[in-house]
Amino acid sequence: MFLQQRHRSGKASRHVIQLSFVRLIGTLLLSAIAPHQLAAQSDQAGQWPLYRGNFSGTGYSELSVISPENIGELEIAWSFSLRSRDQAEDLNPNSQVTPIVVNNVMYLSTVDSIVALNPQSGAELWRHPVDSGRPSRRGVAYWPGNDTLDARIIFTAGNRLTALSAESGEKDTRFGDNGEVNMGIPYISVPLVYQELVIVGANTPPGTRGGIGNPRAFSAISGRKIWEFNSVPLPGETGHDSWQDGSWENRLGANAWPFYFTVDTATDLLYLPLASPLPFAFGGDRAGDNLFANSIVAVDIHTGDYRWHFQTIHHDLWDHDPPAPPTLFDIRVGGETLPALAVTTKSGYLFFLNRLTGEAIFGVEERAVPASRIAGEAASPTQPIPVKPPPMARVSFSPEDMVRAESTSADHAAACTDLLSRSGEIVNSGSYTPWTLRDENGAGATTLLFPGLAGGPNWGGVAFDPNSRLAFVFATDLGTLGWLEATGEDFPYQLSLPRPSSFAVTIEGQTLPCQEPPWSHLTAVDTTTGDIAWRIPLGVSDSLPPGKQNTGRPGRAAALITASDLLFIASTDDNRFRGLRASTGEILWEQQLNRRGNANPMTYLDASGRQLVAIAATDELIVYGLSE
Repeated sequence: MFLQQRHRSGKASRHVIQLSFVRLIGTLLLSAIAPHQLAAQSDQAGQWPLYRGNFSGTGYSELSVISPENIGELEIAWSFSLRSRDQAEDLNPNSQVTPIVVNNVMYLSTVDSIVALNPQSGAELWRHPVDSGRPSRRGVAYWPGNDTLDARIIFTAGNRLTALSAESGEKDTRFGDNGEVNMGIPYISVPLVYQELVIVGANTPPGTRGGIGNPRAFSAISGRKIWEFNSVPLPGETGHDSWQDGSWENRLGANAWPFYFTVDTATDLLYLPLASPLPFAFGGDRAGDNLFANSIVAVDIHTGDYRWHFQTIHHDLWDHDPPAPPTLFDIRVGGETLPALAVTTKSGYLFFLNRLTGEAIFGVEERAVPASRIAGEAASPTQPIPVKPPPMARVSFSPEDMVRAESTSADHAAACTDLLSRSGEIVNSGSYTPWTLRDENGAGATTLLFPGLAGGPNWGGVAFDPNSRLAFVFATDLGTLGWLEATGEDFPYQLSLPRPSSFAVTIEGQTLPCQEPPWSHLTAVDTTTGDIAWRIPLGVSDSLPPGKQNTGRPGRAAALITASDLLFIASTDDNRFRGLRASTGEILWEQQLNRRGNANPMTYLDASGRQLVAIAATDELIVYGLSE
């Protein structure tokens, strides 16, 4: 039996895991699994068959040709444009793609096509133009075929799920209706292909209501829908009573929008990260905890049947969902091996859970948080906070935290002082500060939310190194200013944001937050203890004077880890691609990009045995290798 748990109490209390229960389950299931099996499920020949390299989402590669000793010799091996071939329709891809490499062929999406490339040279092997809508800018998935069907490339474009021949790039008409399935709801990310299943999530079209959050599974063979999980539970289902007064009905949000999914191949448990309910900033029409919004839900990947859940935020008012699926790995705690997962939320917290039960490994406290003062709103009196590790991002602000001229520049500090004076009374009461209310004349206080609406950690996910047992999280410290206003309509209040809404100013074209730096962190967490092993600011503010530029910069993507103790990450808006020593955080290599690398990097071996590292930099895929 799997534990079905709400992780909720009416008062602040500590939920510290009882190891005896999980030791038994963990020992039974892990006894037959090699130590690095969960982390190293990518092909041993040096391929990269899934968005994050493996089903566990670790972003880890066993490759070690590129090492701390030779990383300085990296140079561009080849590049490939992600723009349209039609110059009249030369749209900006704004790419977030991570390519896959299977059987020595690279597959990825451009602004208007799916392409197959020679991964050694970048030469185009085939191109499939997407004639209606734009393909996902995040990537594609591979199905290896079976005894009667050839391998397929599967991708999304809006609400269409399409299968192509992996060999030719032509539509495989045996899938769905002439090669396509209408999913009903758009999903603009990368499907998970597992055995003969295709798992997709759901994005939220403006104005759509009812059932759109539900993740679904389709047959990789026929395209037939296999199951659909109700992210807002129906009557009689677990969690339904967390929506009071019928507020579950036609509820928007609670959708599965991550860029990818993860699955435990030993147990066939699929982990669904579900987003905030909508509207999110005022919840007076949805009293209760609102499951399964802001939750990780484990389901049987073959049936969609519920196994357990962990809600990261009760009755969310901040759109601080878990933006990436959990990363799966095994850890050693007190001499025992535990099946674990790590999941971040935009609220800045990192949770370590037993992936079989949903129990917190290093403990979770239900801590009292500020109450809402908005009529009709009953904010949750407590929220789950990890005992360990500490937050990955800033979760509070006080006047003493305002930036000082000696830290950055006099112009920056003066501009921030002006922003503060124009914003009126600023309210921040720590984690989960509710939104303030302004009257019809605009009078009233402004909430300063930390982390801001974009997080904290974001969609890149947690990277994990099975050798050092370190987990890596990149997080931004950029606050959001906002308040509620009365609408005069059936739904009484809506969120209003100034323009710009960030707690930041622009100096010489660069956004500079108004609290003391650093403004982002790359953090390594020791998964055996839950403690921080090292933490560094990542990214430089070129607009600041020399000696004050190492501030950290905003970003959303995550890291790539290799077996040679290297960590590669782009992400930050200073347009750099960096290589670090993963065990210490020492920056060993840095490359200036023409545009931002807002994507997760990947690595692979080409046919000659050369290790290459690839990053999508907005409109171009750039591939690096050692000088020959």
